[in-house]
Amino acid sequence: MKIEQIYTGCLSQGAYFISSEGEAAVIDPLRETKPYLDRAEKEKLKIKYVFETHFHADFVSGHVDLASKTGASIVFGPGADTGFSIHQGKDNEEFWVGKIKIRLLHTPGHTQESSSFLLFDEKGKEYCIFTGDTLFIGDVGRPDLTVSTNLTQDDLAGMLYDSLRNKIMNLPPHIIVYPAHGAGSACGKNLSKDTFDTLENQLKVNYALQSISKEEFIREVTTGILPPPKYFPKNAALNKSGYSSYDQVVERGNIPLNPEDFERLANETGALILDVRNNEAFSSSHIPNSIFIGLDGQFAPWVGALIPDLQHAILLVTPEGREEETIMRLSRVGYDNSIGFLNGGIQAWKDSGRETSSLDAISADELKNKIEKESVKVLDVRKPGEHDAQHLSGAENKPLDYINDWTINLNKNQTYFVHCAGGYRRVIAMSILKSRGFDNLIDIKGGFAAMQKAGLPTTACVCPSTVK
Repeated sequence: MKIEQIYTGCLSQGAYFISSEGEAAVIDPLRETKPYLDRAEKEKLKIKYVFETHFHADFVSGHVDLASKTGASIVFGPGADTGFSIHQGKDNEEFWVGKIKIRLLHTPGHTQESSSFLLFDEKGKEYCIFTGDTLFIGDVGRPDLTVSTNLTQDDLAGMLYDSLRNKIMNLPPHIIVYPAHGAGSACGKNLSKDTFDTLENQLKVNYALQSISKEEFIREVTTGILPPPKYFPKNAALNKSGYSSYDQVVERGNIPLNPEDFERLANETGALILDVRNNEAFSSSHIPNSIFIGLDGQFAPWVGALIPDLQHAILLVTPEGREEETIMRLSRVGYDNSIGFLNGGIQAWKDSGRETSSLDAISADELKNKIEKESVKVLDVRKPGEHDAQHLSGAENKPLDYINDWTINLNKNQTYFVHCAGGYRRVIAMSILKSRGFDNLIDIKGGFAAMQKAGLPTTACVCPSTVK
């Protein structure tokens, strides 16, 4: 028996590859199938099942492509209604993979079809459980309303309470808990950075598994939940109905374009120009009206949160050699309409004599001197919790997550100084604002950390921020 957790940090997502005696199963695969196919080929395994713990909303699963390429059965829990062929499992139904047994436990609450998969080793002993978004390390899944349902958030939270107590908490304490997500995921409120743990320890430290009433549980689980990112319902719909072949997506997008063809396509199609280099490179020089979301960050979630239309044509500016990686990572959240990349990158654009833009910047020390002499407008694009904990006195909290909502309230004639914690998010925000005609923007270099070091006046909130 072999169990491998394949963890993808930029999505905070754990997929699992399980094998025994020449057979294999994959749980909650990512969109690209190659990692699983390569493992199967190397170890001469037949992938028999693709188990889905639920209809994922934060990424597009690879279940459809993987089943098509291997002949594996896609297994969902009770109540799953899809646009493709699946095996709709029953509560306590068992599946054999070589000499190991996997039992489906219907654990509704995060979603109605949510299921966990309990694995028994070759000796028939409970070994581990794959909990999806039902149980995380240190947290539980948010009651998810991204798929249409007649249930309320409280209804789902009540179901989750029962699922945890009737299906998971009474399992042998030695078993290992393998969740679908870790810290950084929007699928829960306060996930641990650990990606697995024993049930015994979770029973001690996880607030949701303590001796509390259902009413207390519902109140705790539903309090303080931010709205889900706007791409969540779209990804959940793709996971239910099916999607374009990943191979076709890569073929369509992995097309090198010279500057002339790149510019022509941008004008003809209205494509969004997405620059995925690092924030320093973008700040120094970029194509006018291009949007920055760097690959070396929480790339896919930010794309999903900030680009409203999954079908919008996208032209790419990437670091050399990372073109296909960019297309792949876009596809993980359903952005399948890449139509080419700038061959030679930004240097080719410059060499062709075409115009570039840059971001104006100021150091924290320079900002301090400026504030002492005049009034300035500072936009803090961190999350509300970060702003509430400590922020520059007088700064307005405009979380990047909601930039498509609050941009209309800004004045294009006003000069705004923009910061986040370090640099990644503020450059994203400034690129979006510049593409919408906001020209009076100044980057605060080093972000909030540099501002603290410079001794700028800070304060904390005693109540939650209101985003306007």
